[in-house]
Amino acid sequence: MKDIFLQRKKDMLSKIDKSFRRKWDKKIISLCKKINSLENYYTTSSCSGRVVLMFDKDKKEKDLFIRIYHDLISFEKLKEDLNEISKKGIIKFKQEPCILHVACRSLDDAQKLLDKAKLAGWKKSGIIASKNRFVVELNSTEKLEFPIIKNSQILVDDEFLRIIVKKSNENLKRSWRKVGKLSNLLN
Repeated sequence: MKDIFLQRKKDMLSKIDKSFRRKWDKKIISLCKKINSLENYYTTSSCSGRVVLMFDKDKKEKDLFIRIYHDLISFEKLKEDLNEISKKGIIKFKQEPCILHVACRSLDDAQKLLDKAKLAGWKKSGIIASKNRFVVELNSTEKLEFPIIKNSQILVDDEFLRIIVKKSNENLKRSWRKVGKLSNLLN
């Protein structure tokens, strides 16, 4: 009998990357490769964490993101980019943690991965189960989100921007450490 899980895994891992960047984030690629090398798991999506400047919309739309940073940010670059944005309306600053979706062969496999993720600090995580499929959604908790521009006016001063940069970079580093911890816990 054909192994449906292995066929899905093969199909998923052979697909063209449909992400915005068309490639895996450097900070999470080794964890994804490790997971994908395990017989009972494969990744379906991942992000190592990022900072974005985006329109304040309820739905994901085309051209929603104005700037996306997948590495540490600097005050100078953030200030420069904020000054370049001359859009009307509200622009949000958003720092997002790592997120990873992993398909698992069984509920038991999903629970084992979830338990290891929780040990590594991925607190906001869970199992999504459907008829014949189990996906573990792993989320880290480090996050910032607030309006930063309204009608082309920056809503905060430079001192606050420096605090934002420092906190965002600390959050990203903490999130990346969790990626490493989880990788170390996987056999």
